[in-house]
Amino acid sequence: MKKQRSNLVYSTASGRIKTSTGAEPVVDSGDGVVRIQRESKGRGGKMVCVISGLPAAQLKPICKLLKTKCGSGGAVKAQCIEIRGDHRDSIRALLEERGLTVKFAGG
Repeated sequence: MKKQRSNLVYSTASGRIKTSTGAEPVVDSGDGVVRIQRESKGRGGKMVCVISGLPAAQLKPICKLLKTKCGSGGAVKAQCIEIRGDHRDSIRALLEERGLTVKFAGG
């Protein structure tokens, strides 16, 4: 059975379906600075370090390295790495060893 081509443009469930033809997805390269932010909002008072500004290809390997070195859990969510606990200083040292420019962000 042949797969039929869909001409669906809009759906009430998910909004606009069809993208413009020939458009390449835009990838934000950022400014080349990795930012480490400490957050506790929406997590029941628990601290996490949110690392943003890394290239998408390096997110999972760096997340695994940071979880191992910090001895805590973490995950990759929405182009950011979340590491449980306040490990900003050790994360900064590990990322600077890899040749990345690191800044602390937020409070």
